[in-house]
Amino acid sequence: MPIKRWFLTMSCLIFICVNLFSQDTVNYDQHEAFAPIFYPANGDEIRTAAGTPGPEYWQNEADYSIKADLDDVNQKISGSVNITYRNNSPEQLPFLWLQLDQNIYKPDSRAQAATAVTGGRYANLGFNGGYDIESVALLNGEHEEKANYSISDTRMQILLPAPLKGHGDSVKIRIEYRFGIPERGSDRMGRMETNYGWVYEIAQWYPRMCVYDNVQGWNTLPYLGAGEFYLEYGNYDFSITTAPNQIVVASGELMNPSEVLSTEQRSRLEEARKSDKTVTIRSERDVKNQSGKRSKNRLTWHYHCQRARDVAWAASTAFVWDAARINLPDGKKSLAMSVYPPEYALDSGWKRSTEFVKGAIEHYSKKWFPFPYPVAVNVAGTVAGMEYPGIVFCSAFSQKKSLWGVTSHEFGHTWFPMIVGSNERKYPWMDEGFNTFINSVADKNFNHSEFYEPPHNRSRATRFFQPYSEGIMTIPDVTNPRYLAANAYDKPAMGLELLREQILGEEKFDNAFRYYISSWAYKHPTPWDFFHAIENYSGETLDWFWRGWFLNNWRIDQAVMDVDYPESSPANGAIITIENREQLPMPVTVEVKETGGKTGRVKLPVEVWMHGPVWKFFYPSTRKIETVTIDPDKVLPDNNESNNVWTSR
Repeated sequence: MPIKRWFLTMSCLIFICVNLFSQDTVNYDQHEAFAPIFYPANGDEIRTAAGTPGPEYWQNEADYSIKADLDDVNQKISGSVNITYRNNSPEQLPFLWLQLDQNIYKPDSRAQAATAVTGGRYANLGFNGGYDIESVALLNGEHEEKANYSISDTRMQILLPAPLKGHGDSVKIRIEYRFGIPERGSDRMGRMETNYGWVYEIAQWYPRMCVYDNVQGWNTLPYLGAGEFYLEYGNYDFSITTAPNQIVVASGELMNPSEVLSTEQRSRLEEARKSDKTVTIRSERDVKNQSGKRSKNRLTWHYHCQRARDVAWAASTAFVWDAARINLPDGKKSLAMSVYPPEYALDSGWKRSTEFVKGAIEHYSKKWFPFPYPVAVNVAGTVAGMEYPGIVFCSAFSQKKSLWGVTSHEFGHTWFPMIVGSNERKYPWMDEGFNTFINSVADKNFNHSEFYEPPHNRSRATRFFQPYSEGIMTIPDVTNPRYLAANAYDKPAMGLELLREQILGEEKFDNAFRYYISSWAYKHPTPWDFFHAIENYSGETLDWFWRGWFLNNWRIDQAVMDVDYPESSPANGAIITIENREQLPMPVTVEVKETGGKTGRVKLPVEVWMHGPVWKFFYPSTRKIETVTIDPDKVLPDNNESNNVWTSR
């Protein structure tokens, strides 16, 4: 029988009999993997099926004017915030919801009640904190009216005297408040004592508007610690008043440098704006001598930040301060800065911080989307790693690779969720996972791959399929704490790596990812918007992958089962049988080694698994085959390595 006719006959028999052959030996159903219905709703004029905001897309806005005073004797902050809230939705709003994140530290908070007696990462047992709300008022020009409000845990509801009309009507709110600064602020903020004074890392420091959107309405999930934030965009004008020996760094641009900085400090900053090398603004000697101290009793630092979803700041008498220029696309510039106590001014540590900030931001800006803020500040303190627009908090103890890693990661959050404003409280993988993915690309790019290590997907995958493993689509407060890092960071990041390197290819994926970022910059995408965007740009239907990797916890197990020779002659080529034994299908790479050393590879698309768990293909070998290896580079997180290699008997 001619080889081609034999191969056609065998293929037909396989197609008819494949389910009978494998139904008792594998955990795979092509009907489930490639089910035709995936998206829960059709696209509309607000969110299109192309993965973009529609012509009727809207989101509300919140502008903030904040004045705060740091009491570094009693470790407290007092402040007032004026909020201008614009209702761009088509609906009237009879009430408003705000976030009061500091209330997580009240003894009767839900977070405290839901904290195990053994404590945990976000616990703060023993600290009696929270907001002391002194007044809440609605403003109408010069007129001020006491607001009708109630507080429920970490949320405040304001009942309006008349509904706030849609399509751009606005309301102004003034809130006077104070709170004690926790030493350990749930890994988001806090204070650390050093040889030259306390380092204050201040965040969640003012009442903030909840998001009202077309998906959930008011998003009012309480703040319990693990779930991060979902915030509206707006402009910020804020002032921090401190003792005169404090240095304050913050999100945005310092508006009054002549009032708070010495002539020498301002001169050095101007030098740094023109330098690709790190320039010292305030040296270790300056800190120890308290140089640059102003004569006033109190100093007010005035900052402005535009088109942001939040702002944060840090203050200390102990800050060494350095800076360098950041070169952005289209000739634009920004400024990388680092502040850290003298104890951590090590050549292997924080003295390289500004270099790391500059390197990370220049890469992300060129690769994905330009950095939007005038400064990027890295603060050394007690917080292990936390991100805010234009400023991040990283552990003072980090050095070498760990300092590069945390710096790159926290500033990577500029893109997710500062630019692409996903709902972190529900979908941590859309910021932590996406960010972890772009970090891996940056690792390879930075300083000739100084800190890069190739991923070992098979060993990493063991973390994803433990008895306590959970699906990616799980809110962080529900996720088992042991699995949060894998669930929110590593597994979604690996998912994007698989998409980029094994399914779409780097060029197609990178273009599709940029399409998603630019489409949703300063907007609020859902997971479905992301899925739609990648599919539409790449031209590939990927519901099988979204379903298996993101919505479920499906495993991968590709196996080599057998090798046959047409007419029992190796000279006629070979028929190789492979099998998909677990629920998630993937494209296939097979390496074939013949006697004599000749080696070749075959790449098969994921569609071969549409016919069932077994696939046979013809390989044009001319000699007896010694070995057949599926996934020879070990790039897939294959759950069972024992069946990946077939060896001739």
